[in-house]
Amino acid sequence: MDDKIIQQVKQRYGIVGNYEGLNRSIDIAIQVAPTELSVLIVGESGVGKEVLPRVIHDNSTRKHNKYFAINCGSLPEGTIDSELFGHKKGSFTGALDDREGYFGVANNGTLFLDEVGELPLATQARLLRVLETGEYIRVGESEVRKTNVRIVAATNVNMQKAIREGKFREDLYYRLNTIPISVPPLRERGKDIELLFRKFAYDISEKYRIEPVRLTEDARTLLLRHKWPGNIRQLRNLTEQISIISQEREITANILKEYGVTDDTLGEAGLILRNSGKESSADSHSYEKERDMLFQLLSSIGKEVKDLKELVHSNMGNMQGMAKDSYRVFNDNKRPVDISYGGQHVINPHDSYLVDDHRLRPANPAMFPHDDIQDIDIETIEDTPISNKELMKKNIIDSLKRNNGNRKKTAIELDISERTLYRKIKDYGLDNI
Repeated sequence: MDDKIIQQVKQRYGIVGNYEGLNRSIDIAIQVAPTELSVLIVGESGVGKEVLPRVIHDNSTRKHNKYFAINCGSLPEGTIDSELFGHKKGSFTGALDDREGYFGVANNGTLFLDEVGELPLATQARLLRVLETGEYIRVGESEVRKTNVRIVAATNVNMQKAIREGKFREDLYYRLNTIPISVPPLRERGKDIELLFRKFAYDISEKYRIEPVRLTEDARTLLLRHKWPGNIRQLRNLTEQISIISQEREITANILKEYGVTDDTLGEAGLILRNSGKESSADSHSYEKERDMLFQLLSSIGKEVKDLKELVHSNMGNMQGMAKDSYRVFNDNKRPVDISYGGQHVINPHDSYLVDDHRLRPANPAMFPHDDIQDIDIETIEDTPISNKELMKKNIIDSLKRNNGNRKKTAIELDISERTLYRKIKDYGLDNI
């Protein structure tokens, strides 16, 4: 399908977003529209399934005839057959007149049956007959009537599960599912979330003539990390609440959290912990981030040490005619470190040395024969373990310096919350940085 046509459809029906799965859904709807095939649209509640049936109808040969959208879940079970197929006067209490149901009124048009998975089994049997033969019988009479209606159905129910549980007829499912269209949930649409928020914000600002709200960078990040169980409907309601209630026009992540927007990008273990109700605080996941960050730092340091050792050994191999002596060096913890050093005997192989701040120092200065080279700079920290606390402290100091002391930017760079950063700064005594 031509992208230009898809964009035209989006503009006509107010569809916002560029997610590939969304474009695919629109593409299928446009292609199936000129046919008479039944369509089943599946997707979670609130994803916007109701737009595609309108697209199908307006691009079909039935576009000049009637279109009805019916929410099957909202029809009372006792009168649903009457609503869909009509009834004869006196057929039940309250049937004061003859009535044409939707299938009669929408003849030669389109019926959109939303939440079709909620239909009772008896009504499902009637619907199957209409789809297969075009025939139906009004409640309370025996006369067979004909109709020419195209059915577009939608559901958020797991149809395979409903079939296994005996809640939905398998033959009706396959009859409705001639052309399936899947509408992606909002959490999968990435940047579309921000575009939709902006659209809803401008819509509400024009309606009530107020300044539209804007998102800060940390707020945009939080929006993308929220799972949006209510999908587009939830996002629209949130935007309207913030636009009307919030006194601030620049919306930060902290403001979003006040309205129930949470960071749901936890690992499986974190999700299990939170769902079990054992999470100790609202930002407990930040410790997970800190741990991961420390592991990354340690891994990076280990790689650098490995590369350095390979470089040293390579240089030693190229130094022809020089003796290669192995010296035994001891770190602060009195653990031996074997350092191969090629060159002249500036280090006495019979003495012991301490590794301190990446410098090689003699354990007994009086035994060192060269006063002019008391400190020998060596870039090795292989056996000088650094605690997690020291690594975190160093990382915070470096980040604060890079960001000129801006703590908000530092928190974003370190991928931790501002509250966690402030706590760490206080614990490490870094208030003056």
